[in-house]
Amino acid sequence: MSEQERKPRNVNPQKRRSLLQWLILTVFSTASALLFAQFGPIWRDDFAKRVADNYVAPGGFWGLLPLVGGGVLIGWFVATILLRLVERLGVKWERTDDSEKLTWFLGTFIGFVVATFFINFLSALQLNTVALIASVIGIGLLFTAVSVYALHSMKESLPWYRGKVRARRTGIKILDTNVIIDGRVYDVARVGFVEGQIYVPQFVLEELQYIADSHDALRRQRGRRGLDILKLMQAEFNIEVGVHDRLAPDQGDGVDSRLVRLATALGGDLVTNDHNLNRVATLQDVRVLNINDLALSLRPNVLPQETLELNIVREGNQIGQGVGYLEDGTMVIVENGRGHIGETLEVMVTQVIQTERGKLIFAEVEGEPVDGRARKPRR
Repeated sequence: MSEQERKPRNVNPQKRRSLLQWLILTVFSTASALLFAQFGPIWRDDFAKRVADNYVAPGGFWGLLPLVGGGVLIGWFVATILLRLVERLGVKWERTDDSEKLTWFLGTFIGFVVATFFINFLSALQLNTVALIASVIGIGLLFTAVSVYALHSMKESLPWYRGKVRARRTGIKILDTNVIIDGRVYDVARVGFVEGQIYVPQFVLEELQYIADSHDALRRQRGRRGLDILKLMQAEFNIEVGVHDRLAPDQGDGVDSRLVRLATALGGDLVTNDHNLNRVATLQDVRVLNINDLALSLRPNVLPQETLELNIVREGNQIGQGVGYLEDGTMVIVENGRGHIGETLEVMVTQVIQTERGKLIFAEVEGEPVDGRARKPRR
């Protein structure tokens, strides 16, 4: 048996769809032709008698042929429009999420169930059958729209939307534990760089309390500092605490994961200085305001060959090095500064290196020998 014979013969889906379309077109055309053959002469004769008094109705095959032909064309046209509409709706339906499909199904079901309660009321109005059916369908569509809208407004609470709802961006600033303990967020908010509603989850407050009650003195101090910072912020800003935590229930996955889920549900921004939390939140399309990134962006630019006035506070790791710090905390390593510890003097920048934690600046004391060479002071 050849390879071609061993391959299964699959029916082309496009061909199958085309055959179905032809079948639908044929059914509609035939039904329309029969309808016009049955009632067409009556409609034709009534219309003609109103237009001309001496009208004589044609009979036989040639009298029915135009009516049947017109019925075929009208049925074909209507079927073509319906097929295109169904195809477009089918494509949209296939692209629709399963949760959204379930919402539309329930909304339609609820709408038409409610509409059935109006049948007795409409029947009492003695409407004809066509008007009664049209009224029930209209009321059903109205309540379907209302039901779907109501279900969409409750997405956050519906179980089939859990984990899929992304709220519209609200601008709420959600503070994590580390950024509260750090304390700089208070200064940033005080000068107006943190706008909008500030929110502190209840589980973050509980973590702060747990750290403040720690047996370790350093952890206890950090926790109490965080509580003091939070108290200062509450005195100056409108801070909400714990009112939205229901949107991110505890699943035993830790505070960081819960913060990301809460920011996703609220459409808020996560304010942190935790590098790992920053990366996790960014991967899940949560906007992060990192205090460390803000501090790095505000550091003054220093270029090689510039002079700085620096206080050398300690010796460096290498022989002959001294270390000083700029006002913003940037470390400056002075190659020949070990002999000047405790002094404030002018140094010249030789190299600037950008690292993950910030800038690292290397400098030399002007006019002093470096590696056996003397550098002339700048004027």
